[in-house]
Amino acid sequence: MVTATHEASHRLFQEHPEALAPVFEALGLPPPSKPDFRELSPDTTEIRPVERRADTVLMFEPDMGEHFVLAVEAQTKKDPEKARNWAYYVAYLRAKYDLPVLLVAVCRDSATAAWAMGPFACSVGPWTTQVTRPFVLGPQTVPEVTEEAEVARRPALAALSAIVHSQGRRTAAILETVARGLVALEPDITRYWFEVVEVGLESTPARENWRKLMQDVVTHFPGHGTLFEEKYLEGKAEGEAKGILRVLEVRGLAISDDVRARITTCTDLDRLHDWLDRSGTVERAEDLFVEGSPDS
Repeated sequence: MVTATHEASHRLFQEHPEALAPVFEALGLPPPSKPDFRELSPDTTEIRPVERRADTVLMFEPDMGEHFVLAVEAQTKKDPEKARNWAYYVAYLRAKYDLPVLLVAVCRDSATAAWAMGPFACSVGPWTTQVTRPFVLGPQTVPEVTEEAEVARRPALAALSAIVHSQGRRTAAILETVARGLVALEPDITRYWFEVVEVGLESTPARENWRKLMQDVVTHFPGHGTLFEEKYLEGKAEGEAKGILRVLEVRGLAISDDVRARITTCTDLDRLHDWLDRSGTVERAEDLFVEGSPDS
């Protein structure tokens, strides 16, 4: 069953493989760089009525050094069946690409992470034919983020840290550090990473805390016009303005240069929210600005 955590893992490692930094450090390899990766099909189904699909499959192809395949799996609980599937993934990908395969399991809690390390053996009596030992990204192997500057420098690893430490004793402090560090980025990038973490936290209690931080952590001093607050609010206002114009355009209403300028230069979020609500019912774009109109 594909969960929100699996989706977050897929997006995170597919688009930002630099989050695999702890894996590469443990292997004694230089920090991963996105240009060294390309995405492979996660489908490991053969011509048989059994479908198997890994969360993310990447090819690591540095200019110099060993090439290998990475299969990344998000695992939220112990699952003996999944352990058997992991052995299949490794064998299948090894045969298909004729390259070594590194299986990486992403776990949010310590118990699942300890189980996922294996080893998972295929044995008959005293003889072992195959052993699967995933590299686990979990509370034991992913560092806790303690500095906002580190978040701004490595947002992918910070997002992973927030997700895998979401059930520990220091969860609240880590989430707050990550949230404040992300606000230092451009508004669109901030929103992207906030959503990645929110999806990754899925149904955990930490998710509600994170949603509150998304609203409250814009600045230590709300309403005082600090740089963080201005950047964040400007991004939100721009998004609202685009939404208003899009609704008007889809409805086929004429938008004059004056109307467009008034919408795109407005920074009052409450007013923009009101215009967005009314953009679906006004008869003319200019009616958005008429106080006391039937649509207001």
